[in-house]
Amino acid sequence: MNRAYDVVVVGAGPAGLSAAQAAARGGARVALIDDNPRAGGQVWRQGPAHPPQAPLRERLTALAEGANVDVWPSARIVATLGSHTLLVETASQDGLRLRYGQLILATGARERLLPFAGWTLPGVTGAGGLQALIKGGMPVRGERIVIAGSGPLLLASLATARAAGAHVLAVVEQAPWTALARFGASLAATPSKLWQAVQLTHGFIGTRYWAGSIVREAHGTERVEQVTIRRANGKDTTLACDRIACGYGLVPNVELAQALGCALSPHGAIAVDDAQRTSVADVFAAGECTGIGGMELACVEGEIAGVAASGLVPSPALDAQRARWRRFAARLDTAFALRDEARALPPDDTLLCRCEDITCGDVRMQPDWRAARLHTRCGMGACQGRVCGTAAQTLFGWQTTQVTQTAQYRPPFGPTRIGTLMAAVADDQPTSDLPEAAPAQP
Repeated sequence: MNRAYDVVVVGAGPAGLSAAQAAARGGARVALIDDNPRAGGQVWRQGPAHPPQAPLRERLTALAEGANVDVWPSARIVATLGSHTLLVETASQDGLRLRYGQLILATGARERLLPFAGWTLPGVTGAGGLQALIKGGMPVRGERIVIAGSGPLLLASLATARAAGAHVLAVVEQAPWTALARFGASLAATPSKLWQAVQLTHGFIGTRYWAGSIVREAHGTERVEQVTIRRANGKDTTLACDRIACGYGLVPNVELAQALGCALSPHGAIAVDDAQRTSVADVFAAGECTGIGGMELACVEGEIAGVAASGLVPSPALDAQRARWRRFAARLDTAFALRDEARALPPDDTLLCRCEDITCGDVRMQPDWRAARLHTRCGMGACQGRVCGTAAQTLFGWQTTQVTQTAQYRPPFGPTRIGTLMAAVADDQPTSDLPEAAPAQP
């Protein structure tokens, strides 16, 4: 099945929704695709006990009212098929070919998971992973949880877990108190973020908040039972717990951009110009895939990309908003930069690549990421290095993502049905002018 649009937006989080809305206002025929069954991304994730938040509801209502927007939920991009065409697999469609005039990548980010002894025990997740599981309906009422890692996501996970009835024993932040104090003072420049911090920490009194500390080891037999934490004073503290949620910030999702040949910035994000254009003609990018900066920055970048992709010129007011939130992002990056203690190698027998059962010791013997892949199969499993590649880059300082134009990621980009692969080699079919997609539902 072939479909053609003026603008295709990949990702239905804050950036993608804002981009789709802006492009539709400009008169473009827009397709919005996302691999989740519901729009919202991680920030506005919906679930059984989590109805759409007001900002999400407003955007979905606006998109549903437009006759020029089609939403494709539960849709994964499998491959790029030559110029301006994507091969997409949906829940009900094996091989959907989407042809675009302009493409906007709003692929977001994922958690940086760093291995520690016992991190593969059941009950250990990322901090954002815990939040997603709870919003998806996982019961945690009465569970003793330790939330650890780095960044504001820890507080968001704390608020979600506490609202679900969990008993959060401690929040373990690797950044030192000095950095946190400077960042807290800087929030005066962004009152909305200051108010957000107040809301997230409401009722925080009585919860342990240990700065300058890291998780050293998870203990248990069938699942996690205890966690050992290295405190700022160099001493270890062990807590009995039922769950550990540990994530060290976010890293941009750039695999599709790399497959398209887009250049990356020195920090591994998609490089864009003032109009959010990438180095590839007719391809834009917005949100966390261009650098970690929060929901507000993602929204304004998405709007700029949508306006530019529809052939209009973004207003100076949008440029000013983006500059403001980029300054906040820079302060965020400085405050929560990983210390050497967080980058310390775990014991050699700790798994680094969970897909292929490759230990840190196996990988440590290799000179670089390419050699590790060739000699140990690290990064060759189902996640294709999305987890262990990021960990190797952090722990060993290896360059696992090229910053120049490259097609490092080859199709298919994930597990795919055979019918979809057959569609990739089928003869071209006439492109329909009447897309059949799900309407945007609030």
